[in-house]
Amino acid sequence: MPLRLGLLNFKARDNSALGRFWADALGWDVFSDGPAVTGVGPVGFVWPDPMGFCVCVVAVPDPEAVRYRVHLDLATTSAAHQAELVARLQDLGATPADVGQGDVPWTVLADPKGNVFCVLEPREIYQDTGPIAAVVVHCDDPRAMARFWDAAVDWTLHEVSDDHARLRSATGVGPYLEFIRTTPDAAPVWTRVHLDLLPYPGDDQAAEVARLKTLGATPADVGQGDVSWVVLADPQGHEFCVLAPA
Repeated sequence: MPLRLGLLNFKARDNSALGRFWADALGWDVFSDGPAVTGVGPVGFVWPDPMGFCVCVVAVPDPEAVRYRVHLDLATTSAAHQAELVARLQDLGATPADVGQGDVPWTVLADPKGNVFCVLEPREIYQDTGPIAAVVVHCDDPRAMARFWDAAVDWTLHEVSDDHARLRSATGVGPYLEFIRTTPDAAPVWTRVHLDLLPYPGDDQAAEVARLKTLGATPADVGQGDVSWVVLADPQGHEFCVLAPA
């Protein structure tokens, strides 16, 4: 059966520091903090929460080059809230970022480790998502991405066009997963952010991996070695992990 979209995975040299930044930024709790992994989720979150979505920061050496193919959009409820949030995030260590956005109503920032994210102006569609409006994935074919991810996870496809596609949890809570068309970049560089998928209890990880391959996923080697999760790439080359059932 389709998998759960369980968490957004950041890589950083100091997982604890970045995890605490995002906990403070989102108003969430640090629910686990070890020497290599820090978990951040809504207040009261207990992993694995079938209704929840969280952030996981994993300690790795810093890369020499990064392609920002996945980023977070943060929601706001008013112009005043947007301004206050931007100021608070900068107090926490975020810095302004220029990704060629030009004159836009949202604000582009980078977290203390250089991961770019956006603080959106108020938008009606995101008023009930919580602090994260959307996990945004850059691609050159949103329709193809929508077909794959609609079958891969148990989220509902809300809209799809040549330039944009949007999915959300079937329960109607939490952030959207969005695919936006951008100029392709064939440069083979490292990415810091990816999605982790989780089988439901009783489901078979190997069977789910095989199913994803029939949908167009391919094996990926990011130096993971002998681990309990399986690293794949979607049809547009975005790496993601299939975790062992929990």
